[in-house]
Amino acid sequence: MMGLKQFDLTGKTAVVTGSSKGLGEAAATALAGAGADVAICGRNRADIDRVVNRIRELGRNCQGFELEVSSGQTVEKGARQILDHFGKIDILVNNAGTNHRVPVLQYPEEEWDRVINTNLKGYYLVARALVPQMIERGWGKVINISSILGSVALENQLAYASSKGGVNQMTKVMALEWAKKGVRVNAIAPTYFETEMVRQISSDKERFNFINERTPMGRWGKLEEIEGIVIFLASHASDFITGQSILIDGGWTIW
Repeated sequence: MMGLKQFDLTGKTAVVTGSSKGLGEAAATALAGAGADVAICGRNRADIDRVVNRIRELGRNCQGFELEVSSGQTVEKGARQILDHFGKIDILVNNAGTNHRVPVLQYPEEEWDRVINTNLKGYYLVARALVPQMIERGWGKVINISSILGSVALENQLAYASSKGGVNQMTKVMALEWAKKGVRVNAIAPTYFETEMVRQISSDKERFNFINERTPMGRWGKLEEIEGIVIFLASHASDFITGQSILIDGGWTIW
């Protein structure tokens, strides 16, 4: 019996996209706290450096990379830099994301492209760049950050909800293709968490109250409440789980 040792990530190396803030930062620090070295990826160098310094204080090997996930050429270049620095990648957390909230008939084509290219295409591009070396070594974990909006609908969420529904299906296809190659692929589908991306919503009293009332637990998620599931899916503890989208929603989808 391995007990808690199966959650130990010592000797593992993780890449977390969109990890310069929010859920990505929480995921990266959780993995580091469990023993993993971490590549921090984002767009803002100041935010990247802040998170890198935070993780280095935990005694982990950590390096920051500016990465535009919607560009295949940029992703391939970034993946080479990451692999040159760390030598291998065991864990990939696809988290980089964006949103644009307007009604369907007012949705600009360029915003549709931006959201889909970041939230959906970007996950494929990063996985395509990093998973081959996992397959070569016969072990790896891919964690795709989805959303409750991949399963339920809300107004003004056309591209975002579409992208997250796509992430759920992408997760299944990846899991199926790589199941016998040692790579496990699962998704985490959070509800509203206290992040910068949704801060505007939290300042809207009507919408804030709607979310609280709609959630059986009566509140938003806290960033530290994402940590356990990330460590679980990244570790040997979840080696027989693949192709699943796990809802972290305070009971939202019970209804």
